[in-house]
Amino acid sequence: MMTKDINTNAFGQQVGAPLPDWQPRARPNRDAMIGKFCRLEAVDATVHGDDLFDAFGRDTDGRNWTYLGYGPFPDRVEFDSWLAQNCLGNDPLFHAIIDQISGRAVGLASFLRIDPEMGVIEVGHIHYSPLLQQKPAATEAMFLMMRRVFDELGYRRYEWKCDALNAPSRNAANRLGFRYEGLFRQALVYKGRNRDTAWYSIIDQEWPALKQAFQSWLDDGNFDTDDRQKSRLQDLR
Repeated sequence: MMTKDINTNAFGQQVGAPLPDWQPRARPNRDAMIGKFCRLEAVDATVHGDDLFDAFGRDTDGRNWTYLGYGPFPDRVEFDSWLAQNCLGNDPLFHAIIDQISGRAVGLASFLRIDPEMGVIEVGHIHYSPLLQQKPAATEAMFLMMRRVFDELGYRRYEWKCDALNAPSRNAANRLGFRYEGLFRQALVYKGRNRDTAWYSIIDQEWPALKQAFQSWLDDGNFDTDDRQKSRLQDLR
């Protein structure tokens, strides 16, 4: 659905392109998203709790929790409490990222700030354990979530937001094809400190080209026997 055209109303004022066929979209369901390297399942504390606690515990110095508004959790009781209170609802809708080979949960990601009326949805609470970082499954998980948003649900806009000082997150957003939109200064207070928030997005008209790049990157021919990429995702775009 193209939105770049500008129209003029009866008063000679510029207005956005008409969307006469637009209808509110459905909310994301809890069905699994299945790929080659990973699958995403709506979080079930009983099913995924053990794996997630073990996977996140491999980050022994807690570095991966720096830019999240919670954690690290010193023991299983606190982790289970956080999981039960925050990760089992419908917005945010948390998904466990399951490695297809081991069958174990190795990370989390969620849909949040879901707005079916406007066709806008955000991805966030992304937490990749050391078992997932820099693996093909890490990229595929983001592709599977995008595919649900655009292909299955028909949303118009997909957002990524992060602490402006979180360089790995900003680099990931750029690599995945999100476009930087601006800085929201002093947007949040978390963990006793200020957060300026960097905003990124992908819109529906950008998705077909991005989808093709992801599919080319994920193709078997793009990896050697050690699952090392031959072509970078950025180059395929």
